Amino acid sequence: MMIQDDVAIASFAAPPAACAICGSDSGIEARRDHPHDAQTFHIRMADSVNRRAEASLLIRKMYDWRGYAFDAARFHDPNKITLYAETGGVVVGTMSLCLDSAILLPADENFRDLLDLLRAQGRRLCEPSRLAIDKGVTKRVFASLIHISYLYARAIHGFTDYVIEVNPRHVMFYQRMLGFRDVGAVRDCTRVGAPAVLLRLPLEEMGAQIRRWGGRVEQHGDERSFYPYFFPPCDEPGITARLLAGLN
Repeated sequence: MMIQDDVAIASFAAPPAACAICGSDSGIEARRDHPHDAQTFHIRMADSVNRRAEASLLIRKMYDWRGYAFDAARFHDPNKITLYAETGGVVVGTMSLCLDSAILLPADENFRDLLDLLRAQGRRLCEPSRLAIDKGVTKRVFASLIHISYLYARAIHGFTDYVIEVNPRHVMFYQRMLGFRDVGAVRDCTRVGAPAVLLRLPLEEMGAQIRRWGGRVEQHGDERSFYPYFFPPCDEPGITARLLAGLN
């Protein structure tokens, strides 16, 4: 039985001061027609046809705005989960997490040789993808989606590394805000018709940053990454339990 639409994996309230997410260097801009005041956000698993369709629509709008191609058929992949954030019944953010298997990862289409080197080292790879956030939405939506996907990959399935394909102009954003590192040189991404760089983040390093900074928005000082916007480590057991409940 999957998580029902009225059961949230996590919820949080965000004041207006926490808004204005990523800027133009992230590649995560989306719709520009949905302003938000202080409100409560819920993170859920897109386990219904309607919710998957809403998440797909948000991604399509983001891709259209940036001039990228979007293949809807690839969005509905049985080898991944899709998370979404909503407030007031409106989907305002979404991301998917692809787990490495015999089906391989989306990044294998352009970076198979580099990913195979990591696999040969015993690394278990997963790929966050299809990330879309409404403009003006709190940074905590982005951080929460990433944190929950981390728990799904690391705590539940024992994966060791995130790998992502990003446009070269967004590389510094992912390095600065989450700690990703370059794996190889620029190549053409055939799925979206744009150049791409492969980045990698060991999940043990992400876990260390979460333990250090998670939940410390008010005390982050000079820390400029997204990690203070993650959930506090003490919330992780409950979030993991709710994820597991939705997978049984």
